[in-house]
Amino acid sequence: MTDFRQQALDYHAFPTPGKISIELTKSAETSKDLALAYSPGVAEPVRAIAENPEDVYRYTAKGNLVAVISNGTAILGLGNLGPMASKPVMEGKALLFKRFAGLDAIDIEVTHRTTQDFINTVANIADTFGGVNLEDIKAPECFEIEQALIERCDVPVFHDDQHGTAIVTAAGLLNALEIQGKQLAKVQIVCLGAGAAAIACMELLIKCGAQREHIYMLDSKGVIHTRREDLNEYKALFANNTDKRTLEEVITEADVFVGVSGPNLLPADALKLMADKPIVFACSNPDPEIKPELALAVRKDLIMATGRSDYPNQVNNVLCFPFMFRGALDVRARMINDEMKLAAVEAIRQLAKEPVPKDVLTAAGVDALEFGPDYIIPKPLDPRLRTRVSRAVAEAAVASGSARIELPKDYMAE
Repeated sequence: MTDFRQQALDYHAFPTPGKISIELTKSAETSKDLALAYSPGVAEPVRAIAENPEDVYRYTAKGNLVAVISNGTAILGLGNLGPMASKPVMEGKALLFKRFAGLDAIDIEVTHRTTQDFINTVANIADTFGGVNLEDIKAPECFEIEQALIERCDVPVFHDDQHGTAIVTAAGLLNALEIQGKQLAKVQIVCLGAGAAAIACMELLIKCGAQREHIYMLDSKGVIHTRREDLNEYKALFANNTDKRTLEEVITEADVFVGVSGPNLLPADALKLMADKPIVFACSNPDPEIKPELALAVRKDLIMATGRSDYPNQVNNVLCFPFMFRGALDVRARMINDEMKLAAVEAIRQLAKEPVPKDVLTAAGVDALEFGPDYIIPKPLDPRLRTRVSRAVAEAAVASGSARIELPKDYMAE
């Protein structure tokens, strides 16, 4: 672990500090180049955009540019370490946007006094970008921030910790239920964790067909129920009218466990209480709520997913967010709506059912992958994600009225 820590520090420090840089897309080698790039030539696109604001997409990089914005209040699983500590993560997000979707991204770390200060800062700069990706902002403030920015900004705003996690979780869970022969509308779900990701996951599962009354959510104080008086408005949506108070009580005969909480919080004895053919998504990183080796030792009929790349069925947001923005920006979407999220769920889900190309197997370091208990969601390095998910999102944006332009002809053709 010490060696890995040093490797990680060296990776970020050498040969150049950080993970992103700016590159030029136009020649700047001659006097004429400079005259066209800046004064006097730059005046012409200025005049064009002033006359027709939509020309900003024609003459600038706005249509391929994403802002990755954080205040550092919920960095990974490390907590509130401040804006500067979040910068390596935001640069990492920018790297993923470029690597997987060809999108340019700039990280922005905001220091602020109040939630409204943060909202105002982002809203005031949002038009610079084609879209805004919010990241590592703690709950419940993240809900207020995202909603306010969606209302104020004329470009898509997406809090990936909420919706990216939810989309990938929903895609994997729907496939796991299909394999286990269960229906989302009928299963009992236990969600350990009540932060941004947990609430977004459950809300999206409800949009996919889960029944709210079949969901038991727990926070650090236990089951969220209707007689608790310490619930914020977001947790209150999942207050269950029940006398059950403990994890052991709600997990008895439950079909699904979703963990978005912390390491080793699901005891093996609790897992034994679940219904036949259970599904466990233990997504705490880097250490899951229960280790797969332990879980599979006590439940042979289990389908298991984690947030880790060294186990099967990794719930990884990179399956979603680069392509969510790729599709949204390519049709100049005003916002990312539920139709676009559900389209992404279905595209990710269906890709897992197709034969896996050899280059994906090589990248994943495996000899074979076939839709089943150990392969319910695609591998992050599957290049088909870019075409399938981006196209599904773009089509949903057009169909739902979020897009400003029609889908380009032969968009993302394979």
